[in-house]
Amino acid sequence: MLNFMINIAHKKYEIMDFTVHGDHNGNLISLEQDKNLPFTVRRVYYIYDIPKNIVRGKHAHKKNEQIIICLSGSCDFILDDGKTKKTFHLNDPSKGLYIGSDVWREFSCFSPDCVIMVLASTLYDENDYIRDYNEFLRIIG
Repeated sequence: MLNFMINIAHKKYEIMDFTVHGDHNGNLISLEQDKNLPFTVRRVYYIYDIPKNIVRGKHAHKKNEQIIICLSGSCDFILDDGKTKKTFHLNDPSKGLYIGSDVWREFSCFSPDCVIMVLASTLYDENDYIRDYNEFLRIIG
């Protein structure tokens, strides 16, 4: 798994496939440091009960890396590295969306049952956020 962590470190975003251990009793996914996570998790939070027509995010991070997992339902993530925009439809809890620093993100199109869990590489720090898109373009320029 170390090879995976080295490979992902050079990417701005990537879909990660997590191993599902399942049988007639249900499914289990284990997230483990130094095995299938490309950074040390410093913060975990989740988002739910999001009105369908809301757009969340609208920011980038200077240092923070994240893995987004849609635990239930679905939503769309639009990622922008300043050159390319790419949309990811999240609807499978066995997949995570890795987002590195310096990537603008917006997410929308939430299903009524959408629950998103975020694993973050840093503790909350307002100074790490870039909340103005033009400033984001200037910084990464």
